[in-house]
Amino acid sequence: MTTYVLRHGQTNYSRRYLVNGDPTKPIRLSEEGRRSLNRGWSSVPLHSAKTWLASEFPRAQQTANLLMGVPGPELITDPRLNELDYGEFEGSPFLEYAVWLDGHGPHERPPGGSESQREGIRRMLTGVLAAQEHPGPRVLVAHGLLVSVLLWHRERTPGGAMPLFFPEAPYIEPVAIPDDELPEFVGALMNDLETGVLDRAVGSGDREVMRIGEGAAVATVDPVSHHSPDQKDLPHA
Repeated sequence: MTTYVLRHGQTNYSRRYLVNGDPTKPIRLSEEGRRSLNRGWSSVPLHSAKTWLASEFPRAQQTANLLMGVPGPELITDPRLNELDYGEFEGSPFLEYAVWLDGHGPHERPPGGSESQREGIRRMLTGVLAAQEHPGPRVLVAHGLLVSVLLWHRERTPGGAMPLFFPEAPYIEPVAIPDDELPEFVGALMNDLETGVLDRAVGSGDREVMRIGEGAAVATVDPVSHHSPDQKDLPHA
């Protein structure tokens, strides 16, 4: 069997690169986000999926419900798949959090937040591993940071340390992990969280956060409205 992990569809928050780590906010898919579900219909074996799981966030549950169709299996909500808690950065442009993260590192909790970046990643990975308790194939609808971490691990160079910033996560496109590979896949990432991690990107301060086109990327949202359309200095998630 296989577990398919995918990022929810676009929202008006993610389109503008505003962070949302509070599941009580009613942030749902944009029109473009709903249209993008076509990619899921062609890349996920929707009719054979036995289990559907989603985070507590409205955008993740809406994505899952629209993909599975009606009638469909009961959607299981797992808070371990939730987006990162951004604390006082909630609702702010992602770049503000990225600059703070670059200065404080992945093990410190943001002001007002309940978890650090690394603590959040650990929680999410625990949710992915626990999905094997349910019948497969399984579809997990989560958020950009988790999908970005999984994509980074799949493409990592041997011996490469876990970075502070990850490649951008596409909407809707699933990361497929066979059951016989999942424990080792997650276990390797858990070990990265415990041992040698690259706490800071190469370079210093804001310059590295903005060098997305050269390989440094952060998993979270889309460009704030005051940036010009051709400015490619912000990440997604």
